[in-house]
Amino acid sequence: MTEHTPQQQTASAPQKTVLLVTAHPEPRSLTSALSAFAADHLRAAGHRVEVSDLYAMKWHASLDADDFPDRAPDERLDVLAAQGEATRAGRLSADIAAEQEKLRRADAVVLQFPMWWFSVPAILKGWIDRVLTFEFAHGPAVPPPYSEGALAGRRGLLAVTAGARESAFTDRGAHGPLADLLFPVQHGVFWFTGIAPLEPFAVYGSPGVTPERFAELTEEYGRRLDGLFTDEPVPFRRLDGGDYGRDMRLLPGVEEPGTDGLALHVGPRG
Repeated sequence: MTEHTPQQQTASAPQKTVLLVTAHPEPRSLTSALSAFAADHLRAAGHRVEVSDLYAMKWHASLDADDFPDRAPDERLDVLAAQGEATRAGRLSADIAAEQEKLRRADAVVLQFPMWWFSVPAILKGWIDRVLTFEFAHGPAVPPPYSEGALAGRRGLLAVTAGARESAFTDRGAHGPLADLLFPVQHGVFWFTGIAPLEPFAVYGSPGVTPERFAELTEEYGRRLDGLFTDEPVPFRRLDGGDYGRDMRLLPGVEEPGTDGLALHVGPRG
């Protein structure tokens, strides 16, 4: 197998900034190795990479009253209102503010994680809960969701490892289609906030990855990273695109023949 080399940016191409958020407690894990590869590969291609290694940072996963330093201790915690007020005033806790600045600088976001219980690890869910605050990632003062979105203009890639074989994540597989399992992040986090989601990069059978298989995986991952700013995003339907009514339900007749469930929210390509 030939070694894959990253596509070099042309001299006239602007440098892009990529935020890589990784979540695994073991630095020698497959997830950590893929994260290190991604960071090196993107930098070799001329991009600026910022890494948020949540376990190394000892990221506080629970959203709580400490996120809002100006809030009175005896005041009832209304999370949405507290987030909005602290965001507008620039008075969020320092760790949240730092991650939001990374997102502001980013042209693309890569979330690298193992699939645990058909979802993201708790520490990554905590990053989502705490960083994507009201009036920063969503809210009446920012562009509407499922269309422009507060974080529009950015691209998003999920890089996920799973212990089961690939056949288990198909339409007739025991676990269901991978696109359905990742829908809450692809559609409900990325697309809701305006980040254009790319097709995920998935590694199956992660406990049995050999050095030879890892070389193949990095070859494939390198190609996906090279397409971070050129690959076609998942064509989720837009809230302002005529497919949804005022009640935010899909209008009759917009579904494709034979589709059901979450597939209804994906429009035709082209």
